[in-house]
Amino acid sequence: MKKSMRASTLESLGLGTVLDIFKNGEMPVTAEEMVTKVFGPNGKRGALIISGANGIVGAGKVMQFASRLLPYNVPIIALDLPGSPDGISKQYNGLVKAFGKDGANNIMKNIIRLNYDGYSLPDVLKAYNPKFLLEAIPEKLELKKEHYKLFRNEFPGIHIWSVTSGFPSSQLGVGIAHPAFPHEINKIFEIVENKPSPQTQLLWSMGLIPMQVSDDWSFVLDVFFCGLMNAGIRYSSMTNTPYWKTDKYVRQLIGPNPFRAHDAIGAKGANFLTWSCLHHLSKEYGDLFSPDQNLVEHKDSGQNWYPLDHFRPLVNWSLDADDKETLRVMIYGALFQMTSIMLHEKRSDLATMNTIGELCAQFTKGMLAITRNLGYEKVVNTVKAYHKLHPEAAKTKWYPDEFKKMDSTEWQQLYVNAEHDGKTGVITISRESYNSDVNAELNRAIDWLKKNKIKRVILTSDFHFSTQMVGADTNEFFPAITEVKEGNRIASTWSATARRLYVEFEISLGFVNGKRCMGGMLELMMHCHYLFATEETVFSMPEVTLPVVPGMEGCHWAIRKAKPEDRKHLVKMLLEGKPMKAKETIGWLVDFAGPLEMALKKAWQIMEKGTSVLPLRKIEEKSLGKIDFSSAKVAPVSDVSLEEARKAIAKCVEDSCVASLADSIAIQAKHSAEFMITKLCRKGKVGSEYDKVNQ
Repeated sequence: MKKSMRASTLESLGLGTVLDIFKNGEMPVTAEEMVTKVFGPNGKRGALIISGANGIVGAGKVMQFASRLLPYNVPIIALDLPGSPDGISKQYNGLVKAFGKDGANNIMKNIIRLNYDGYSLPDVLKAYNPKFLLEAIPEKLELKKEHYKLFRNEFPGIHIWSVTSGFPSSQLGVGIAHPAFPHEINKIFEIVENKPSPQTQLLWSMGLIPMQVSDDWSFVLDVFFCGLMNAGIRYSSMTNTPYWKTDKYVRQLIGPNPFRAHDAIGAKGANFLTWSCLHHLSKEYGDLFSPDQNLVEHKDSGQNWYPLDHFRPLVNWSLDADDKETLRVMIYGALFQMTSIMLHEKRSDLATMNTIGELCAQFTKGMLAITRNLGYEKVVNTVKAYHKLHPEAAKTKWYPDEFKKMDSTEWQQLYVNAEHDGKTGVITISRESYNSDVNAELNRAIDWLKKNKIKRVILTSDFHFSTQMVGADTNEFFPAITEVKEGNRIASTWSATARRLYVEFEISLGFVNGKRCMGGMLELMMHCHYLFATEETVFSMPEVTLPVVPGMEGCHWAIRKAKPEDRKHLVKMLLEGKPMKAKETIGWLVDFAGPLEMALKKAWQIMEKGTSVLPLRKIEEKSLGKIDFSSAKVAPVSDVSLEEARKAIAKCVEDSCVASLADSIAIQAKHSAEFMITKLCRKGKVGSEYDKVNQ
């Protein structure tokens, strides 16, 4: 019987679990299968219509769907009013960059652009047998309803989704597929429907990321993002702080720059949409959401929040401690109260709600992770302090008891899940970058599997939220920029967690199926007894280019598993930082790389039959002696900083490899921590990002 720590987010899409994927040796659905279900069989496929196709949202979705549906002969109809600004042509250069000129031209050839007057549809539409309408027309309720009526009269069986930024399905009478910005490249859609549809499963099969949410005003993303924007405006209004200064400290506190984001999107449209979401939310819930008067004025004028020639470089200054605390209370207090409402209404499962804040609203950590780390008492006291600053919000719904549930498994496992069938376990990571929360949750997942007497385990992504593994979250390193002990703590504790995968299971297998696996995530995965990947997955150890010294045993762990004659490949990888496809690393980094289904089946064979399926490369626990760097034939560089970074990494390789495995964990942690406080690191990507956020 299968057991899991919490429900898999794949289950919310009707796609089973990750354990099912490995047991079955195949994905739950394929793009070909779902295209046929939605648009009909090949040769007789109906069309996808995107209405409002010249707008920012519509044009972005035209590009996104046209590029993905091109191999399946699905016509893309871009429909809009005559004379509307040509948003589609503006996307062409982006297509060229992504697909090359020939690829971009092929995509554009499959886009059929039609005009209509808003009251009747072009007769030629019937020839394309429309099956699916994605509506992206202006945010006017009656206009949208008439639009759907028009299509249903002409094409009674058509499936309709709205990309509305706020109106619930119950108001519109159609399903919701609310996309995250930027619309050309962001893959996430908030989906509202009664049960998982073939259209939702089609998105997933094409590599997009549908997330099921409940049918409430503004869903999840816009409550977070519009709520953050309104709280920032209120703080600026209360303290007479310039918007750019508030932006700077909001970035420090939680991650995004809401004012800059509105200007980047296009202030006129973004201001209206934020106002519209807040306006409707305030009518439903109260003054917690009431648009600040300055937002109303910017909505009416379309004015940017950053003046074109603002004085930040000349008159920069720092907030004092009291002002910082006021900002913290205004921002967190509003967001905690809003989060309590969404939790009470069960707007989504907790992992989804947390991830939407990170991947869509660009929070450094999701609101639920922030809340969990602070604890019930601090959260409630922050909201109480917020109500003193904004008394009107105290009249709005507020559910502090929702935060008394933080000891539950669903709260504790926001990023890492585990499941098992009584014999084999699967641990899934749904975050693309490794941080302290993932580390703690991974330990809890390992503990849970051990408690259930599971001896064999697969470590992988969640096949949903995490489409790549990009390495360690550089925000985690900020304390280590100034404190050696912090760098040592991070490297030592994360490495200790990774070692559990090797030491505490009879067989562990790291399985990488996304686009890339880099840095700290690759260091984690290589600690498993076996490392599998799809053949086109890209691996890299880019630390030398940042520069930092790898802290999760990347300087010695894989070298200890490789044959002496293969160690040069790993040294070269570390010192050059260049990406390599998984199929190029077989035998010295990866144990198996092949097509997805073949890799899935092979992984499951090992879980069932053990090491007889594939020889196991064991770790050499004794000293490796002197490492031969000359055989790596590392390409010379003229960049002095890069050369110094190479020397630091080479020294870590040398010292950690000459030591025993038992001693190397402390040695590599020391090298990593001491490099973090150097001037060279401070001038690099991590140090520059630290200065940008904290100074």
